[in-house]
Amino acid sequence: MKPLDDVTIVDLSRVLAGPYCTMLLAELGATVIKVERPDGGDDARAFGPHVDGQSGYFASVNRGKRSIALDLKTEGGLAVARRLAAGADVVTQSFRPGVIERLGL
Repeated sequence: MKPLDDVTIVDLSRVLAGPYCTMLLAELGATVIKVERPDGGDDARAFGPHVDGQSGYFASVNRGKRSIALDLKTEGGLAVARRLAAGADVVTQSFRPGVIERLGL
């Protein structure tokens, strides 16, 4: 058993600091659900180096996570994100100030 086996985290962060943080928590046993945009996902997916069409950079800080693509600009996507957040122990995010409140998350 790992220390965080009973912890669920919804990860709305992107690029490096937030994904690295939640990767460490996943390695400690937390269930991490990474939420990405449906039109290309996390910006880090485009960062090189690429191996077999996949970003090594993205893989290095997002290993051990589950993933879902949600359009937070639609009511349907927001509704799913709100349900995920309501059932989580922790929500991480890297939005500009005020965005998380405006989204109701």
